[in-house]
Amino acid sequence: MEEGGDLSENAEYEDAKNEQAFMEGEIQRLEAILASAQIIEEGASKGIVSAGSRVTIVEKGSKEPELYMLVGSAEANPSEGKISVDSPMGRALMGHKTGAKVTVKAPDGDFVVTIKKIE
Repeated sequence: MEEGGDLSENAEYEDAKNEQAFMEGEIQRLEAILASAQIIEEGASKGIVSAGSRVTIVEKGSKEPELYMLVGSAEANPSEGKISVDSPMGRALMGHKTGAKVTVKAPDGDFVVTIKKIE
């Protein structure tokens, strides 16, 4: 008789242990995110682009305005207009005022945008 049950029981046990280890790693990752999280109030920037700002820009050579909200990297979702403060666009806009012409150093090449409105 084999000790420890049959191989299928051992495989299920190993799968369960692996799943538990993965879940414990995810819990630690999420706890680290929550421990360093900061609440940023929208509109608290007083006319200067900062995290939480809604910024309307126009790219040089275009007439179409684009609206972005600057958020933390965990919240970024470009399809919803939420860009990370750590992205090339976010880094370029940070600290500027309405009317500023800003050069964005993007992987596809540099381009210039004008800040039209900060909310």
